[in-house]
Amino acid sequence: MCLAVPAKVISVEYPFALVSVEDVEYRASIMLLENVQIGEYVMMHAGFAIEKVNQQEAEETLRLLNEVDKHSIK
Repeated sequence: MCLAVPAKVISVEYPFALVSVEDVEYRASIMLLENVQIGEYVMMHAGFAIEKVNQQEAEETLRLLNEVDKHSIK
């Protein structure tokens, strides 16, 4: 199963952005989005930023993912 996760844009050098998911940085393609800016949040899936989201939505999604992780079998 693949999952998109929210990531904060740290820097932009089209066609890529450096994004952060809970202090872990990744390189993501931003070719599917227009006008991606530093400080914005994007949903990242398989190395691609696929949608912009607001900060509240990003934080709530991360909170829910962390909650699921706490209850998963490892």
